[in-house]
Amino acid sequence: MSDGPAEPSTVPPTGPTPPGPVLPAGAPTTGAAPPGSMPSGAPAPWPAPAGGAEGEPRQRLHPLSPVLHGAKSLVVVIAGLSWSTLSRVGFGWFAAMVAVLALGATVLSVVSWYNTGYHVVGRELRVYEGLLWRRTRAIPLERLQAVEVVRPLLAQLTGLAELRLEVVGGGKTEAPLAYLGVADAARLRERLLALAGRVAQAPAPEHAGAVVLPGAAAPTAAAPGRPLHAVRNQSLLISQLLTPQAFLLPFGVAFVVVQFLTAGSWSFVAVASTLTAMAGVLLQPVRRVLDDWNFRLARDGGTLRVHNGLLETRAQTVPLARVQTVRATWPLLWRMKGWLRLRLEVAGYSVAEADDRNRPDRLLPVGDLPTATMIVAEVLPGVRLDALALSPPPTRTRWLHPLGRRAFGAGLFDEVFVTRSGRVTRQVVIVPYARIQSVRVVQGPVQRRLGLASVHADTAGGSGATAQDRDLAEAWALAADLTTRAHQARNPT
Repeated sequence: MSDGPAEPSTVPPTGPTPPGPVLPAGAPTTGAAPPGSMPSGAPAPWPAPAGGAEGEPRQRLHPLSPVLHGAKSLVVVIAGLSWSTLSRVGFGWFAAMVAVLALGATVLSVVSWYNTGYHVVGRELRVYEGLLWRRTRAIPLERLQAVEVVRPLLAQLTGLAELRLEVVGGGKTEAPLAYLGVADAARLRERLLALAGRVAQAPAPEHAGAVVLPGAAAPTAAAPGRPLHAVRNQSLLISQLLTPQAFLLPFGVAFVVVQFLTAGSWSFVAVASTLTAMAGVLLQPVRRVLDDWNFRLARDGGTLRVHNGLLETRAQTVPLARVQTVRATWPLLWRMKGWLRLRLEVAGYSVAEADDRNRPDRLLPVGDLPTATMIVAEVLPGVRLDALALSPPPTRTRWLHPLGRRAFGAGLFDEVFVTRSGRVTRQVVIVPYARIQSVRVVQGPVQRRLGLASVHADTAGGSGATAQDRDLAEAWALAADLTTRAHQARNPT
């Protein structure tokens, strides 16, 4: 489901004072804005757009942006040349090739930076790109869901940040502005969200300037809003050691060593292949540690503020009104410590991203039940995770689930529909009635013989909750009840 268009904002933007009148087309940039209208150290503005369009002068990205883009291109160039090229041409020619290609990449980055700009026109953010083929993207702010401040490692070292926009119905993250100064990125983020009606804007510019300092180790010196929870990095490390990949790795290493000792084969290809396989196995736990390092969660009005990351820090704003589901998961090896993790499904965020790290689904990477109960109550008021009494499926489902029939369950509560599933990895899914888009009753061939059916409550995010293997009459009654409650929640009298 989508929110309706927000009313035009009457709150003045934070950060620099509004620019002066728009210059006519072709006018010089000098004097385009009154003195003091731009913050100290901000990129110089472009002239106003031709045709007298309303809005501030176009802004360029930070002058160091070409350096960061050139550095990333240099890594790609060196990886592409490979060691075989070095052995064929020698170190001198190899260094010359790298220098020429790096220079070319830097020149292209400078040209791209010179022809890239952005500004706010009315209730749109417009981004201009291209030299030979010019492209203008207009992003309606009423469709804006969230703005991320992302800081890759090179950006952290240079005091810069990247701005990424999430738009309703977008197939991917829109119009990334890479790179801006950290303070400029924070001010622009708050301004865009305020114009979109997602968050209340800071009343005074000095507060916005105090949130983020250039060159800081994170996008914010202190997370805005009311702090909810900070995950201990030690718990995060232990949780990833209690995964099947890390738990079984020593056995795999011992097996490979025994094979090498008995076969007497220590070829370079065999060793390299083994190390590559081990790195692939450990990639997911290591990436989770890097992504969730220093995880902090805060509540700011109707939004959640999430800050996380080590090599690439992220500051995300999650609108609570867009939360579709909350999922609590108990992995098998975590149960000995009583740990679980919480995930969100948020409407309006792209689902076609190849890298799912861009999605704001992290609510609690690892924690105990009391902590999870507190956080769920913040997201879904009145819902207690530790007091959800769910009814199991009928006894005859033992033919389908002989070892774990009671691992499944479902229940209707005042504001939410809750399901439970999983024998090895347990999962509880909580769906507010107002977020249910459709209800389906599905019956497979085996279920037909047993008089069972599954009830699916679908959400706008594409998943939802499933009450598996209910009695057929109960399934139809449950579907009718869910449809009525969803209609009433969306259309309160």
